[in-house]
Amino acid sequence: MKKLIAIAMAAVLLLATVAMFASCGKKTEDAQPEEKVVTVGYTDYAPMNYVDETGKLVGFDTELAEKVFGALGYKIIFKEINWDNKYMDLNSGTIDCVWNGFTANCSDDDGVARSSKVDFSYNYMENQQVVVAKKDSGIATAADLAGKAGAAEAGSAGEGFAKENFTEATVKTVLKQTDALMEVKSGASDFAVLDVQLAKSYCGKGDYSDLAIVETLSGDTEFYAIGFKKGSDLTAKVNEQLEALAKSGELLTLAEKYGVATTVITDFTSQK
Repeated sequence: MKKLIAIAMAAVLLLATVAMFASCGKKTEDAQPEEKVVTVGYTDYAPMNYVDETGKLVGFDTELAEKVFGALGYKIIFKEINWDNKYMDLNSGTIDCVWNGFTANCSDDDGVARSSKVDFSYNYMENQQVVVAKKDSGIATAADLAGKAGAAEAGSAGEGFAKENFTEATVKTVLKQTDALMEVKSGASDFAVLDVQLAKSYCGKGDYSDLAIVETLSGDTEFYAIGFKKGSDLTAKVNEQLEALAKSGELLTLAEKYGVATTVITDFTSQK
């Protein structure tokens, strides 16, 4: 009798073991792959990244990032940042890249080249720093800025350009490039230094109809690129997608949509 009981118990144990392994196998089979997420740092800056009248984040950089990371299988999260904290946010992992009209071929106020602080993608758009003032300001030369008050976004290429070229003026920093425009609009500052892409989007229009770009004080050609943490494997992947979008014509089509077709770069051959 004891022998029969032992055999029965062994059979029950065997069935339980088989069921357990079968169950484990089913869980593994049914498990979904972990979702890939990438966080893109940006500031409010038309026509690159801005909120439209419906409350949706749009812009050339916004849509380009969505196309690139969508093709790479990533869910994208946009995070508005303080531009002056971009390196800290990037290195801490708060964001995975800075994709927001990021000038690659310049140095910061500390004299250190930006390319030594981050890994840059291909240059994908031309830019330059410009001076914006009221149309009746009479400003035409650097000498005209002596003793005047200027504004520029903290940590921006505009801040560096202003402090290097307009030493006789007082330049204060503000949180955003659009804040620099408001400084001039309100009369708190005599001029602002900012990216030409943004200046063209605002000056002479709507609330800024009395502002204009001082063409005689424009800087040299700069280039926008996407900034990644040093050693990031995303840089090469994004470059591949930029090439693919340029080849398909989607990059130019998107640039036309946002009025930047004359400055977008669609041939990356020389950058390889």
